[in-house]
Amino acid sequence: MALPVILAVIGVLLLVISLAQPLAGALRMPFSVVLAAIGMLIGAAASFLLHTELTDAFNEPARAILDFPIGSTVFLYVFLPTLIFQTALTLDVRQMMPDWVPIFVLAVLAVVVATAVIGLALLPLAGQPLLVCLLLGAIVATTDPVAVVGIFRDIGAPARLGRLVEGESLLNDAAAITLFSVFLAILVAGETPGFGDAALSFLWTLCGGALVGHLAARAAAWLIGKMPEQRSAAVSISFALAYLVFIACEQLLGVSGVIAVVVAGMTLSLIGPSRASPDGWSYLTGIWDQIAFWASSLVFVLAAILVPRLLASLSLFDLFLILVVAAAALAARAVILFALLPLLSLLKLSPPVSIPYRVVILWGGLRGAVTLALALAVTENDIVPDDVQRFVAILATGFVLFTLLIQGTTMRWVISSLGLNLLSPRDAAMRGQVLAVALENVREAVARAAEAYRVASATALAEARRYAERIDEAASAGQGRELTDKERLSLGLLTLAGRERDIVIERMRARTVSAALLPSLLAQAETLLDRARTGGWSEYQRAAKQTLAFDWKFGFAQFLHRRLHASGPLERLLARRFEMLFVARTVLEELSPFIDSKIVPILGLRVGEVLHEIVDRRQEAVAAGLDALRLQYPLYAESLERRLLRKIALRQEELEYIVLFEDGLIGPELYDNLRRSVDADRKEADRQRRLDLALNARELVGELPLFADLTGEQLTEVTKLLQPLFVIPGEQVIRRGAPGDAVYFVASGALEVSLPGRKVRLGRGDVVGEMALLHGRPRQSDVHAISYCFLLRLDVRAFQGFLAKHPGIRQNIEQVAAERAAANAEAVA
Repeated sequence: MALPVILAVIGVLLLVISLAQPLAGALRMPFSVVLAAIGMLIGAAASFLLHTELTDAFNEPARAILDFPIGSTVFLYVFLPTLIFQTALTLDVRQMMPDWVPIFVLAVLAVVVATAVIGLALLPLAGQPLLVCLLLGAIVATTDPVAVVGIFRDIGAPARLGRLVEGESLLNDAAAITLFSVFLAILVAGETPGFGDAALSFLWTLCGGALVGHLAARAAAWLIGKMPEQRSAAVSISFALAYLVFIACEQLLGVSGVIAVVVAGMTLSLIGPSRASPDGWSYLTGIWDQIAFWASSLVFVLAAILVPRLLASLSLFDLFLILVVAAAALAARAVILFALLPLLSLLKLSPPVSIPYRVVILWGGLRGAVTLALALAVTENDIVPDDVQRFVAILATGFVLFTLLIQGTTMRWVISSLGLNLLSPRDAAMRGQVLAVALENVREAVARAAEAYRVASATALAEARRYAERIDEAASAGQGRELTDKERLSLGLLTLAGRERDIVIERMRARTVSAALLPSLLAQAETLLDRARTGGWSEYQRAAKQTLAFDWKFGFAQFLHRRLHASGPLERLLARRFEMLFVARTVLEELSPFIDSKIVPILGLRVGEVLHEIVDRRQEAVAAGLDALRLQYPLYAESLERRLLRKIALRQEELEYIVLFEDGLIGPELYDNLRRSVDADRKEADRQRRLDLALNARELVGELPLFADLTGEQLTEVTKLLQPLFVIPGEQVIRRGAPGDAVYFVASGALEVSLPGRKVRLGRGDVVGEMALLHGRPRQSDVHAISYCFLLRLDVRAFQGFLAKHPGIRQNIEQVAAERAAANAEAVA
């Protein structure tokens, strides 16, 4: 087929796709269902026009459609990497991390269960070997979450539930395609390996693909980071990443290209935003969204065009087998949703999912283009027997049609029957009050506009009266069920969390926050919003505390610092925490006015007071963490403040130039020159000053009063013996009753010693733990850090050897020990 004809067909199909989108909205049907119906109509019409004797005028267009040069190879190598990579790239991976256990279990286990149940259900009926039945089970195990997730958004389902479905479906496709590849390879080879060999092959393809995808994505992110302002280059690198990883894994390495693309997309989603500029990353994801829309739509239409040909020899017995496949698939999915998912919820590994939502997920397990593409790959493989090709083609295609035409078309009816499309009692009670407040604000705005534009008083009065009537109507409608105090507080928390997310987005657009922090800040705001929606006040409070907690990365960085003396990771995490607290403080400061102006008029003064108390507590916690760091590293805190002011100034400067350009006061050449100057200054402002944990260990040792009389050579000797130790607020340094194995010198920060009846605070220059070493007794007290501290740890053996060489130091320490012992005895008396 000539290239112009191919391009013409693609152009016509894109035009049809563009018209199908508003049609799907008007029919209130899933977009994929409408596309499939259009594709089948095109295929059936083309076949009719080509073979009818009524006219030959449309033979060439019909032949161009029916003989369009697209097969499974095009589906798998052109469209599949695009679709999977875009889905993985746009997933909120950080938000999905708390749910990785249920997502992974539901995805992988659901594929295995569906494949086994469908295969075993067909085995006694289909007259095909078990391997062929399992191959078909893997083909139809892939699900399309678009319809379900779209409906969840329409009915206001928790965002966490939508992420669970999206993540499960993405990994579901990857696992199913990998399992399909294993079964097809076995079928083509003609030898059936043992269960252990098959399982190892499956695991190898999964793990190998994941490793390749992760490493390739990190390399791509590094390249993007070298040219953050080059938007087109970043897009090109991302496209090269998706296709090169897929082809290398499938053709060269013998591992799963699908898994590699999934992991590559998720990895780039995690680290990409911090490498590219905010505008550049938005541009990249926007391009991918558009390309993926074209690809997914073309796949659906082109695959649907083939349906009439694939079902040409359909029989009544085939219809029976299709119903068996549909029943087995629903049964397998029901086992996961109604047996495994509640168990995971009971174990706190998954968010609780109500029965109506589980029913929607069950009925919404639509199959689509990926299933058809895999079936086509079997039918185009000459090594596969003809009867197997027919079996796979008819059952896979028929099952896809069942899910699209039966499940897809009845999805809205299921939603309505379960009452998920109706306002909840809480929202219904809230509607009248929200309308009354909003309409009052509108009436005031209309009155001001009438005065400003000198509208006739009679006209203004008539418009004001109309709004007054609507306000009275809204108020009377809301006099039914009253909201409880708990419901009002929950709504207030939702509004507050939503506003916090909006503030972060505003900071992102203004570029006053470091690009590396934006994903974490957005993830924290989304977590607060989701926890407030699902768990109310208690979950919101817990999530707020988690935003300030030290995670496993910090613990690992501390381990590297203490055991391997590698300070780099800890310095970067601490600097990141410093800036995160700094930004969090400024965000929280904007929430208090918002409570008074927006929440109190609708939810009442009592809710406003509680929300103010919550925000005040969060501000206190953030201020405490920030003050601890500021006292420890005042110069770094000053540099952060300067950088924030510099970014705000650059944003204002940029806005001034935009206004001048839009008003025509400066030309495009001057405007571009000024913008480039701002971009250069902003790039300089984005450079983060290094946070040095220890500064210079020798200088710190020399400043300690205990070592004031040491010579330079002795200071060098002591420095070699001391081990640097960084501790965080609340961390226990010494435990009562533990053996005395070291002495600690406080280089910076503050410790608190818990003695009987009192507490003693130690600061820079003090020593702790020396009494146990001098007298050989177990530790007599607990010692905790009350701020960020940099300690110098001296091991007991090194300590004894050092004192033997320097009796003067021993005398000083023994004097300090005697004074403390006397003070402790006096306190006890």
